[in-house]
Amino acid sequence: MKTLNDFDFNNKKALIRVDFNVPLNEHYEITDFTRIDAAIPTINRVLETGGSVILMSHLGRPKGEVQEKFSLKHIVNDLSKKIGTEVRFVSDSVGEEVIKVTESLNNGEVLLLENLRFYNEETQGDPS
Repeated sequence: MKTLNDFDFNNKKALIRVDFNVPLNEHYEITDFTRIDAAIPTINRVLETGGSVILMSHLGRPKGEVQEKFSLKHIVNDLSKKIGTEVRFVSDSVGEEVIKVTESLNNGEVLLLENLRFYNEETQGDPS
């Protein structure tokens, strides 16, 4: 069985589904970093071996509609500090803007997509 260490990420982009469904207080501050901390070794492995990272996650249960309180933009600063590099953010998870930003990623860069659950297709398991 292969592990993450068996892959060469040099000059490659890794799309990683992470669990950043973290608790936020009324000021949108993370109150428990356990799930983010669990993802850091995987993210760092890709970056350390010359790749770039595109992160996708959900936060809360917005039921297919954009809601400020469930935006992943609230975790970008803390995530950047944890990883030790600036995390770019795009305010969508599908579409032309996402494609443009992901294509522009350089080795060593990290991009966080907006909450996947802003689309009903995510919870319905729509493969497209």
